[in-house]
Amino acid sequence: MSKTAGRPLRADAERSVRAILAAAERVLAENPGASMEQIAEAAGVTRTTVHRRFANRQALVDALATEAAAKLAEAIEDGHPETAPPLVALHRATANVLRVKGAWGFALGPAAAESEQAVRTHREIARRCTELLGRLRSQGVIAPDADLEWVRRVFYALIGEVLHGETLHGAHAADPAAVPAPDAAADPEALAARIVDTLLHGVGPRTRH
Repeated sequence: MSKTAGRPLRADAERSVRAILAAAERVLAENPGASMEQIAEAAGVTRTTVHRRFANRQALVDALATEAAAKLAEAIEDGHPETAPPLVALHRATANVLRVKGAWGFALGPAAAESEQAVRTHREIARRCTELLGRLRSQGVIAPDADLEWVRRVFYALIGEVLHGETLHGAHAADPAAVPAPDAAADPEALAARIVDTLLHGVGPRTRH
């Protein structure tokens, strides 16, 4: 993952970087304006150690976004989108994505969207997602005239609504802490099934044969 002057970091330095990134996600998710000092304290390291690994706060945020994007790519890969039956791949990738996005909310949010490496990774993820949807279309699961880019955007929106919709748009959004988002705490497998079902069948009445 992390390198210094083109060389992989030593094991202890790698552990230090991972601890800093994990702490940064926790701290920045609660307070996006948190300082490097606050992140260092949460990571159990000195401010000097943080600055040794990351030149400035933006470099830390960029590294965080890159790490989270890589985790998201691994989640997609674990679904075997090119080789598994497409419905199986879609369900598994969706459940995996929910887990990753739930754990990396700040790093995968708009506040950390400037990392060039993360942007490239997200573009690749979008490409692979569209290809998987194409496999579903070729099997007749998705309408043959469906706009796959639109389907992908709807798919992304469903995932986002599951993770954030309750607190962002609920009746008590002014006090999200008082109204827990039940979807976000639910079983990712069950939520993935709901997302896939809604994506493929909508919410209209089902035709009985």
